[in-house]
Amino acid sequence: MGSHEASGGSTLAARLEPTTPADEAAIEAQLGRDPRGVAGIAWRCPCGRPGVVATEPRLSDGTPFPTTYYLTCPRAVAACSTLEAGGVMAEMTRRLADDPDLAATHRRAHQAYLADRASLGDVPEIAGVSAGGMPTRVKCLHALVGHALAAGPGVNPLGDEAVALIGEFWRRPCLDVADAKDS
Repeated sequence: MGSHEASGGSTLAARLEPTTPADEAAIEAQLGRDPRGVAGIAWRCPCGRPGVVATEPRLSDGTPFPTTYYLTCPRAVAACSTLEAGGVMAEMTRRLADDPDLAATHRRAHQAYLADRASLGDVPEIAGVSAGGMPTRVKCLHALVGHALAAGPGVNPLGDEAVALIGEFWRRPCLDVADAKDS
């Protein structure tokens, strides 16, 4: 999976990379806890580490879990949190209300998200529920960025905007020579 590769129309289940023991250890270190319901790697940082995982729509304990794309890279998570604190979500939500074209592309992103989750399994309790506030608002940039990175440019326009705003979050420390040897 490329660092920002488009889905090309294949199902999410077909695009996922299986996790390795090294991936599982990296994800646990990134999250600071045991990961739950990981279906596979949806996007890798250019350094090779997992950056977005896809999660099963139902966790092993039976709990429905609507967040298909889970952002695990600590730098990306921190950058999204900074944007959220700066009011980016409210501004994006205002734009959705004022721009019918943007609202239509946001609804398409919602439908793409639902289709991806459906390729992993059907959970009636969360039917029609995606993540990040889609399709009517912006509630969580982490979810939109995870979706944008995993699906590739053009699928989630507000996620793409947030990715552009946070910039190349992986450049430091991920691509430091000492750090790259660990990956």
